[in-house]
Amino acid sequence: MNNTIAITLLFSLCTALPSLLSAAPDKATEVNPVEVGSTAPDVSLAQADGSRIELRDLIAQKNSVIVFYRGSWCPYCTRHLAALGEVEQTLIDKGYQIIAISPDSPEKVREYSDESKINYTVYSDSLMEASSAFRLTFKVDTPTLEKLDSYNIDIEAASGQAHHLLPVPAVYIVNKDGIIQFRSYNPDYTTRLSVEEIFEAIQ
Repeated sequence: MNNTIAITLLFSLCTALPSLLSAAPDKATEVNPVEVGSTAPDVSLAQADGSRIELRDLIAQKNSVIVFYRGSWCPYCTRHLAALGEVEQTLIDKGYQIIAISPDSPEKVREYSDESKINYTVYSDSLMEASSAFRLTFKVDTPTLEKLDSYNIDIEAASGQAHHLLPVPAVYIVNKDGIIQFRSYNPDYTTRLSVEEIFEAIQ
């Protein structure tokens, strides 16, 4: 990607940020995610090296289990991602790939991928383009930010952004045509879809 294209892309993403902030609900319980039967939104994701890739291009390669999570700082998320990693080969055998999407910056995504040793690819959505398009984004309130800070969790440092947005954890199953076959989300971030439920959903 040459510098002119990169600068243009960054400008367009940054100018879109105010609308994302204003559109995001104030509570996780108020999100209204994209529904089953819809076409997966046409958005781009950042790879660990900072280059961008279209979600539609990824989906077109294989049926996909798309996982939105809160960040590598969240132990519930990392346990869920590890559990998926343990059954990745079975999912591949059934014709599916795992696409994990994080609000973390590309650098943090790279660090997590290296440390966790998972084989599937984690993508950065630090500007919350994908999470917002799937209507999973909510604004983290000040008390929650203070609580996270008390645990030495800095979501600004994790994402490299000051938008204070997070996605409600979610799992989407999407076919190669981009049609959403299954959706699961829960505003209670401590509750995640089990791998057994995912296998039931893809049957």
